[in-house]
Amino acid sequence: MTLSQEQARTRFFERVQSQQISEPAELDEIWAALPTVTVEEILGDWRGGELPSGHPMDGQLAKVRWHGKWFRSWHDVAPMVCRDDSGALYSDKEIGKGEASLWPVGFRGEVTASMVYDGQPVIDHFKRVDQNTLMGIMNGKTSLVRDRHFYFYLERDDEEAVG
Repeated sequence: MTLSQEQARTRFFERVQSQQISEPAELDEIWAALPTVTVEEILGDWRGGELPSGHPMDGQLAKVRWHGKWFRSWHDVAPMVCRDDSGALYSDKEIGKGEASLWPVGFRGEVTASMVYDGQPVIDHFKRVDQNTLMGIMNGKTSLVRDRHFYFYLERDDEEAVG
């Protein structure tokens, strides 16, 4: 069954809310129904969360106090924005193995805004759930994502960002 965009949005938000483990095929079905985005549409600061799928990375982002991502421009991207002990936000370049850049990249037959990590063979692809929400799929050649994708989401972040 092919989902409509509205059905995909409903299922997406149900999974975000419940945080129950979803089968990757279910998340892929949601992904397929969502519209692509351009780099310009996703510029800004984002807070994030996981879409659990039984992936080895499920739960790992919380352990490093991951907050989200900063997409300041095509070439000014912080993929691992975390909180320090005082609660301040910072770009954790060690965990992210550097920072990243944004590019339109083909993935599953569509071109969509994607984040290419500087220091590791990983690409995060994005699609629009609504004006303030993105679904992401982490893809690449590392052992973390080579055999199965990691699913996550981003929401526009109005919080004051600290450099």
